[in-house]
Amino acid sequence: MDEPAHRPHQLLARRAFLEDADCGIPDALRPALAEVCQEIRELEQRIQRVEQQLEALARQIPAVGRLRSIPGIGLLIATALVAFVGDISRFPSGRHLASYLGLTPRGYSSGSRRHLGRISKRGDAYLRLLLIHGARAVLWHAKRMPQPDRLRAWALRLEKSAGHDKAAVALANKLARIAWAVLKHDRDFTPVAEQAA
Repeated sequence: MDEPAHRPHQLLARRAFLEDADCGIPDALRPALAEVCQEIRELEQRIQRVEQQLEALARQIPAVGRLRSIPGIGLLIATALVAFVGDISRFPSGRHLASYLGLTPRGYSSGSRRHLGRISKRGDAYLRLLLIHGARAVLWHAKRMPQPDRLRAWALRLEKSAGHDKAAVALANKLARIAWAVLKHDRDFTPVAEQAA
């Protein structure tokens, strides 16, 4: 996804391309495409205003700032978590929060054996999706780090053994648990260095 700072430059480049008589776009399509470019510009301005409002709100709520110290949790996820979760003390543990968000595997038994299946997908689908996308961003960034911390190294090992999608969901579960601890203990997340083998 493009960084917000790059969007206006790309839009200007597209408008310049549209205005170029030699670009190969039929004259009949130019007005419609110009209108679409204008709509995109207006949407991006609205998004920017909403992000500014969220930033202003985040400065008033210390919990949002603390949540943003967790890898993969930015402004949108932090504000959504605070709004959705409310009083963190209603969850006895991070596992309860992860389960409430539908990020824990469903269990079933056969005889004396217990099996874990797919995630339950209970709770708020939007917040679960945000956490999984945040986890994907952590995985992507971890691959480019020379020395990933313990959380990222764990996620990378899991990705190698279980695949990207399962690792992203497992990491989202872990991020929810970390979010619970950060809110419960009112402390920022502090990454721990990976121990040398």
